[in-house]
Amino acid sequence: MTSSTPPPVGRLASVSFDCPDPSALADFYGALLGLPRAYESLDGGVVSLSDGGLAVTMMRATDHVRPTWPGPGQQQQVHLDILVTDLDDGVARAVALGAAEANHQPAPSAWRVLVDPAGHPFCLTTVTGD
Repeated sequence: MTSSTPPPVGRLASVSFDCPDPSALADFYGALLGLPRAYESLDGGVVSLSDGGLAVTMMRATDHVRPTWPGPGQQQQVHLDILVTDLDDGVARAVALGAAEANHQPAPSAWRVLVDPAGHPFCLTTVTGD
């Protein structure tokens, strides 16, 4: 950051997912990412996972519509790229937790597109930018 660049207002604290069942989706992402529950609202409508860094938060949306990406209709809504060391192993482990492989795989040697239990697409990747 140069001296002419103003400091940021803040830093990203959480990526939030709308979903019909925050607890169930938190169980999935908690197991997938190895993150413990850091916050749960009294009514269970908000569940955040964090190990002290960036949080992943699930928020109840009673009118949630599953994404239909890459088809027309409901867009992705959110998208995560999750770094793994082995794509095949990562896919197998994510599927065992409740994910499904997406039919559309635009770059399967670099990213594998999966869908979480609430229908949000996400990718597993070995691409680090190094």
